[in-house]
Amino acid sequence: MVRIKGGVTTRRKHKKVLKLAKGYWMTRHKQIKKAKEAVLHAGQYAFTGRKDRKKEFRSLWILRINAAVRPLGFTYSSFINRLKLKKVELDRKILSQIAVEHPKVFEKILKMLQ
Repeated sequence: MVRIKGGVTTRRKHKKVLKLAKGYWMTRHKQIKKAKEAVLHAGQYAFTGRKDRKKEFRSLWILRINAAVRPLGFTYSSFINRLKLKKVELDRKILSQIAVEHPKVFEKILKMLQ
C-alpha cells in the first residue's frame, strides 16, 4: 500500500484560516495555531454580537419613545399600557421612527389614547 501524504489538504485548510485571520495582530495572523484560535473566538464574538444588536436596538427604541412621551405627560409604561388597551398594534421600532421623524403624528397618536 502506498502512503499518501496530505500536504495539499493541510495547506488548503491553513490558507483558509490565515485568510480569515488577515489583519489580526502579531502572531495571530501568521502562525496557524494562534490564527485558528483567534478565528474561532472571533466567530463566537460575532455570533453573540448579532444577538446583542437586537437587544440594543430595542432599548434604543424604548429610550426614544420615552423621551418623546415624557414632555406630553406620559411615562413609557403607561403609554405602552394604553396602546395595548386600545388594541393599537404598532411595534416599538415604528413608534420610535414616528416619534423622531414625525412628532406631530406622534402627538395625534397620544391624543387618541387619552
